[in-house]
Amino acid sequence: MLTYSSTRGGGDKINAAKAIIKGIADDKGLFVPSEIPALPVSIEELAGKTYQEIAEIVIGAFFDDFTEEEIKHCVYSAYDSKFAAEEIAPIAKVGSEDPAYILELYHGKTSAFKDMALSILPYLLTTSMKKENETAQIAILTATSGDTGKAALEGFADVPNTQIIVFFPEEGVSEVQRRQMITQEGANTHVFAIKGNFDDAQTGVKNIFADNEFAQDLQEKGYKLSSANSINIGRLVPQVAYYVYSYAKLVEVGEIKAGEKVNITVPTGNFGNILAAYYASQMGIPVNKFICASNKNKVLTDFINTGKYNSEREFHITNSPSMDILISSNLERLLYHFAESKGDEVKAYMKSLDREKNYEVSDAIKAKMECFYGGYADENKTLLAIGDVYDNNGYLMDTHTAVAYSVYRDYVQETGDKTKTIIASTASPYKFAAAVSHGIGLDIEITDFHYIESLYDETGMTIPEGLKDLDKKKVLHEDVIEVGRMKDYVWNSLK
Repeated sequence: MLTYSSTRGGGDKINAAKAIIKGIADDKGLFVPSEIPALPVSIEELAGKTYQEIAEIVIGAFFDDFTEEEIKHCVYSAYDSKFAAEEIAPIAKVGSEDPAYILELYHGKTSAFKDMALSILPYLLTTSMKKENETAQIAILTATSGDTGKAALEGFADVPNTQIIVFFPEEGVSEVQRRQMITQEGANTHVFAIKGNFDDAQTGVKNIFADNEFAQDLQEKGYKLSSANSINIGRLVPQVAYYVYSYAKLVEVGEIKAGEKVNITVPTGNFGNILAAYYASQMGIPVNKFICASNKNKVLTDFINTGKYNSEREFHITNSPSMDILISSNLERLLYHFAESKGDEVKAYMKSLDREKNYEVSDAIKAKMECFYGGYADENKTLLAIGDVYDNNGYLMDTHTAVAYSVYRDYVQETGDKTKTIIASTASPYKFAAAVSHGIGLDIEITDFHYIESLYDETGMTIPEGLKDLDKKKVLHEDVIEVGRMKDYVWNSLK
């Protein structure tokens, strides 16, 4: 059986169910598996299987303390008619010369890739609670740069024995993202805007998790804290499945041969989505290069190119707001694997980041980072990519996917590498309708919701159900709070 332990070396090794419930380790590290399991079937056998069948295989390999019946229940409860696309994650081929394969991860209820994992996390969590005879209510505490918040709220709304509390930056999310969160229904949902950016929200949440006295007080109140961010291993592992699926699907349709290496390009701020691609490669998916795409907040680009992580820099609010992040939590997991499971080494890096706002990794880790390429696209290049792909291919991308496409094109031009490339497409263009409209030359509207209508009139692309008439829904969560009050609002939310 796989066990899970902290990236920082503290605490006992535990099973997957306990790791999912806890969310974060007692020493504030992140849970990692004792090993990355190999795919239990060949790639040829995966070709032709449905998304659900591949998710069963991948998730079951990581969470082997769950029974086959428990995994099947979680998978088929999550990936059903909630997704607008029957295949769950369709792949679009863009371009004829050096084509890119766009893995569309945004067909869930909130129109963002976070649905791929947050649709199943509530089932994994409630199943884990039953397995571990957990009687406390679970309080899900989440910071969001835009998409995680709504996907978590949607996934956990009215789930028995849970409360979901979301903090998002008052400035720095799109109007569509904001409206999705502040109109969220559900007796157990609590949403707060904070006066600060995402890193402030994320730091505030981490500080609450680190407050042992507060945790004890909550326990006496009948609650236990957990997380829906990708710091929770139950959030991260389901993301591995779609990279395995995309490779198998390309083999199935004859775009690649089994065993042929691909590149994977991921727009990322918190590093979770590209870490999932790395995990897929460790399971057996042949990958040549992981192309890490950043926006103007290019802390990951600089780290990959230098081995130095420095969060003490100007924070930019961009047209790809879900990537407006300077502290990339999931990078800690990759460092742990590259440091050969030396928790003390990772702990030292994280301590330096906390105190000095920077760290530099060892030469050994720098050498292992060579499988990653780091690049970034500013706002102008993002819009140019949207316009270019739409004009030449009739394909519409959101801003985050456009960042990835722009960096992918830079990579090809810089290296000459013609390896076939999968690009993770992370949101519906309608979630960032104003910026996308500007990218294709529509500049006349007033609000995001007007742009949604104009974008539809121009492109005919179906508007996701969850975004229709969003501006007409009743606002249910209106609080805007200081970062220093976050713990008070958590306490008051839990009756």
